[in-house]
Amino acid sequence: MTSLMHEEAASARAAVVTQLQASESMIEALAEQLRREPPAGALTVARGSSDHAASYFAYLAMQRLGIPVASLPMSLITLRKAPLQVNGYLALALSQSGRSPDLIDTMRALGERGALTAALVNAPDSPLASVCTQTVPLSAGEERSVAATKSFIATLSASARLIAHWQADAALLEAGQRLPDDLQHAWELDWAPALDALKDAQRCMVVGRGLGMSIALEAALKFKETSVLQGEAFSGAEIKHGPMALIEDGYPLLIFAPRGPEQAGLLALADEMRQRGAHVLLAAPTSVPGHTLPLAEAGHPDLDPILAIQSFYRMAAALAEARGLNPDQPPHLQKVTCTH
Repeated sequence: MTSLMHEEAASARAAVVTQLQASESMIEALAEQLRREPPAGALTVARGSSDHAASYFAYLAMQRLGIPVASLPMSLITLRKAPLQVNGYLALALSQSGRSPDLIDTMRALGERGALTAALVNAPDSPLASVCTQTVPLSAGEERSVAATKSFIATLSASARLIAHWQADAALLEAGQRLPDDLQHAWELDWAPALDALKDAQRCMVVGRGLGMSIALEAALKFKETSVLQGEAFSGAEIKHGPMALIEDGYPLLIFAPRGPEQAGLLALADEMRQRGAHVLLAAPTSVPGHTLPLAEAGHPDLDPILAIQSFYRMAAALAEARGLNPDQPPHLQKVTCTH
């Protein structure tokens, strides 16, 4: 069986090509406004996979621009009616469907309180888009699988393009143009060792740090929703603050260690966990000794996490089937989740 999840994840390359053609002018327009009127800070508004993508945007924005970015708990607006002072802030909503009432109500309220509201959304004619000042279509096309894949990658790509244009960073912009071909290479990498390690597992710890934390969160969610595998994500800097007590002989541990200053600490953690008896699946570039799962390298290290999650998605779709499950029909879940 070839699942919709597999097919749609495989089409991420085409989605990014379309985005570069169809959405670039809107990304540039938003970036120009942000350069002209620099926000005092930014709030991201998202749930699920989109919230994991928001954490990538937040880390990249803070790392490169020095602008504080926080993920807004929407209940502060929808339930608590908190008098947030957001005049001069950027409020960025990230969503696949743009139909959840809490996102819509929150962005409407933030706009009324003076924030510049923008949406990265796969449905540009959605209710969410209608309440935002600016909209950037993700251009991923219809996503039928319950598990978001190509729309997640398109959100990461759009986030990186927005930051690159905001900074006028030629190197990151050029690397983004190469991203479709890099995604195809990442898709073709062999992650079979992860299938062998996780086929019969009941739980798994996923570790990342920095920009890689966003994909650790996303991977842990996909384990839960498509393989009924209790995946939990932790920062490599936090794992010794309690979670390490769970690790015993044979405990599966997926560690994302792409290029960057965080890599050295993650490699050291992998060594330590092996010594404790954990079954370490180390996802790292092939130049890294001891890697278990290969990671592709983008034209810029800040884009490496996008390639890492693409390689993961192919494995995750296959893992669900290996466990006798249909990744397109996760128990108790549906494509659009409406929360208040």
